[in-house]
Amino acid sequence: GVLAHLEMLEAQAHEAAVKEEETEQQEEKLASLKARVQELRLQRDELRAKVDLQQKEQLGKGGVTSDLAQPSARAVLEWKIKSLKDMLQVFYLTGISGKLTKRGVCFCISTAYEGTYLDSYYLDLLAKPEVQIHRHSIPIFIPLEQIAKKYLQTDIRRFLFVLSDHLNAYVGRRYQADQLQERFSHQIEGTLQRNSLCNLLVFNYNVSCQNKTFPFNVRLLYGDLCCSLPTEVIISCTPDTPASLAEMAPAHSDLFRRTALHKAFRSFSSAEES
Repeated sequence: GVLAHLEMLEAQAHEAAVKEEETEQQEEKLASLKARVQELRLQRDELRAKVDLQQKEQLGKGGVTSDLAQPSARAVLEWKIKSLKDMLQVFYLTGISGKLTKRGVCFCISTAYEGTYLDSYYLDLLAKPEVQIHRHSIPIFIPLEQIAKKYLQTDIRRFLFVLSDHLNAYVGRRYQADQLQERFSHQIEGTLQRNSLCNLLVFNYNVSCQNKTFPFNVRLLYGDLCCSLPTEVIISCTPDTPASLAEMAPAHSDLFRRTALHKAFRSFSSAEES
């Protein structure tokens, strides 16, 4: 019995050491990916500034027209096509790529969360005197019409960046919910409820105390649709929950606001093991 118990302890210690090593490797890889993302974002911002400057210079050279010499519809169309070509040269660093078509340009918006590639969405624009959306694969719950109404005719680059922010935030929220269900289903009580946009999540999770579990009910609201972290967190517990556990709710709420959902639960698991 003693030898068997020692063997079991050794096996547990070995398993814990392996998990700790894997966690360290993942954290090192994540830190490297975050540094790379930051580097690419800096390059993107520099390129955006260069494009803005270039367009201002072009307007300064070719945009000084009198009321007697208004540009023709063909000239406007050619200017828009040239602007699209300029944008295609810098978009590849932002997750946006595109190619010219016979009637305009087709954009591909690639999305990712914390270095993990997720989905790609397509947007086919017609470069007529007035830019139009011909077809697309943007989910119906993304406010494409409102974004297009605000930016499409005046600033295509801004339109694409805002749309990309919405898509990346959506897939980020969805990814976190999926990870929670896949990796921490043993802590979730019942079904995680979410809407199509994943900007409202409601679920119960168990917190242990003295070999007993008590459910915490949590409601996460993502008021900023361009953000993958909640703006409002409400946690409640049952009346029979010990006071020592109920006092943990504010700390959990703060963690949900600052940390990805699955990472918050990993912190809970680590705290319980400690």
